[in-house]
Amino acid sequence: MASISHSSVALGGSSASDFLRSSSNGVSGIPLKTLGRARFFPRRRDLAITARLRKIKKFEYPWPENPDPNVEGGILTYLSTFKPLKDRPKMVTLGFEKPLVELEKKIVDVRKMADETGLDFTDQIISLENKYRQAIKDLYTHLTPIQRVHIARHPNRPTFLDHIFNITDKFVELHGDRAGYDDPAIVTGIGTIDGKRYMFIGHQKGRNTKENIERNFGMPTPHGYRKALRMMYYADHHGFPIVTFIDTPGAYADLKSEELGQGEAIANNLRTMFGLKVPILSIVIGEGGSGGALAIGCANKMLMLENAVFYVASPEACAAILWKDSKSAPEAAEKLRITSRELVKLQVADGIIPEPLGGAHADPSWTSQQIKIAINENMDEFSKMSGEELLKRRMLKYRKIGVFVEGTPVEPKRKFNMKKKDVVSTNRELADEVEKLKEQILKAKEASPSSSEEEPSPEVLEEMIEKLKSEVDDEYAEAVKAMGLEERLTTLRQEFSKANSEEHLMHPVMIDKIAKLKEEFNNGLAAAPNYESLRSKHTMLRDLSRAKSLSEAASLKKEIYKKFQEVVDRPENLEKVEGIKAEIASLGVSSFDELSDELKEKVTKTRADIECEMMGVLKSMGLEFAAVNSDLTEQALDPSENLQDKVEKLNQEITEKIDEVVRTPDIKNMVELLKLEVAKAGRTPGDVNARQKIEALEQQIKQRISEALRSSGLTEKQEEIEREISAARERAESNGSFRGNDHGDGSVSDSDSGKTEINLGANSSFV
Repeated sequence: MASISHSSVALGGSSASDFLRSSSNGVSGIPLKTLGRARFFPRRRDLAITARLRKIKKFEYPWPENPDPNVEGGILTYLSTFKPLKDRPKMVTLGFEKPLVELEKKIVDVRKMADETGLDFTDQIISLENKYRQAIKDLYTHLTPIQRVHIARHPNRPTFLDHIFNITDKFVELHGDRAGYDDPAIVTGIGTIDGKRYMFIGHQKGRNTKENIERNFGMPTPHGYRKALRMMYYADHHGFPIVTFIDTPGAYADLKSEELGQGEAIANNLRTMFGLKVPILSIVIGEGGSGGALAIGCANKMLMLENAVFYVASPEACAAILWKDSKSAPEAAEKLRITSRELVKLQVADGIIPEPLGGAHADPSWTSQQIKIAINENMDEFSKMSGEELLKRRMLKYRKIGVFVEGTPVEPKRKFNMKKKDVVSTNRELADEVEKLKEQILKAKEASPSSSEEEPSPEVLEEMIEKLKSEVDDEYAEAVKAMGLEERLTTLRQEFSKANSEEHLMHPVMIDKIAKLKEEFNNGLAAAPNYESLRSKHTMLRDLSRAKSLSEAASLKKEIYKKFQEVVDRPENLEKVEGIKAEIASLGVSSFDELSDELKEKVTKTRADIECEMMGVLKSMGLEFAAVNSDLTEQALDPSENLQDKVEKLNQEITEKIDEVVRTPDIKNMVELLKLEVAKAGRTPGDVNARQKIEALEQQIKQRISEALRSSGLTEKQEEIEREISAARERAESNGSFRGNDHGDGSVSDSDSGKTEINLGANSSFV
């Protein structure tokens, strides 16, 4: 081996460490890199050695001693590949948030106008800001289940690592499943909150497309669940409480994952978590999908953010399975009961962590602090329990979910077939039932009042009508969904509810929106896939409603006949009628004109007494008697005076004036509001407040129309014609035109059989 000789000048009195220093310290010579390429000879004595080492930051591992204060995120960003985004996330507006965006745009436009013109728009800006705050409050306090699903999936919603860096003092991410893989869709690590050490495990989604691809959109493979399992064993061994964050659409279900044992990895996690003796707290921060979420969710307590969802199948998948159409996802989301409030009621979740208005992405830091408070509170509670008690509580939590009954047979009505219903057969069954009821009603109507013909009971009719109404409502809802008008209809309903709660008339803009939506719906209804079914059910409902009215009229007719017969059969009335009949028989006259004045007066008085009693009976039943004598009318309205033409002309003028008044914006608004109030009252019968609103609106409309008629001079024309009619009537009576006859209203006459008959007349009507 070649030896190297050094001069006494170069190496004398110096150690090797003096030469293995940076050249910046003043030691000069040949660099090691050059030396390595040189050829050495044994007798060279003019050689010096210099080493240049790479500069390394001296950290107190794993924490930097003097972190750069300008680095966003503090010292944690030195330890993780999860860096702050360079570009600001793009604003994403969900469908139901569009009205808020329009309000916000108006505020921006007004401020811009104020800056450009120099005018003071402070009041307008404050008013718009108040409306915006109220609108966002109304919207986010009445979210539908599918809207909460959209918020849980919002692209800008804070992820697991966002929350971790906001709530922990220190955090070190741990990688690998010790089998050669590290799944980025599940992140694990040890961190401290207020000096207490925890093991954090959670699903990690991306904040943009690039990160989502790297994180596989938060869908773990078996490697991720095995990494989580390794960290759970580690935490159990060292006594670290475990906090899991759930935010995944589900486990990654590709062929490779199934080959590597996706189901086995999830099942192993479930079994292991029930045996860990350290506290486990699960928090659903987004969407929790099926077994992919449950694999790290078997905890002592499961908390959910206010707009998070937890489901066994996504609403779209559920709708595709049950209704063969993913567009039914809103209905599926409602039936699945996947929101935080519903799951707390079902005791699947144990608590709700509040979110700011607008969702967690509106204020991520505030949301993270609420999570931190929840972790501290629950961990303080768990710290008072032993390991055995934690295991028992964890087991009981899942044992109490759901209800089952043993030994009780299922009723036939509850044995449902999950296949899609045959719409045609259902419509045919409904049509048969309606026809059967209509036949019974018509038979009862055609029968005489004294007949005991059986008719359907009011309860049966009401039940069928309600059933048809429900069917028609469902068909309309399906048509609205098929036409893509559901979101607009929901928005209009919310705006109307707000206006109704404040008890003021609707804004003309809202009325125009309603009119446009109604017109668009009516124009496109014929093209809806369920139009034929809707039309048939609507026809059945209309026919049955008419039949019900006929049934009620027939019942009322029977009751009136019975009451009238009781009046006629009263002993004192029978005695009067029999006395008159005897007097008429003794005289041998054949017409009313041949009677004496005294007997005419007696007949007239008897008839008036009986009519008065009958009118009293009608009033006791809540009815009024309106009799029109056609002979008197025809004679009073003398054709020579042309009063009939005057009346018809006046009626036409009044009708045209009323139409003109109703078309004015104010009356039109009031009429539209009245229609909506009537529809609302029909859905909530017995609502006194709704009835009062309807009566007040009717009174206002009548008053406006009356004022318009008076101002147009039509009232004076009406009074003038009434005076002419009265004068004609007086002339007719003075000429003896008013006389009793066998066909007059309420007259008493003798039939051929000698029986007294009460003839109500064809011109009598009961209201």
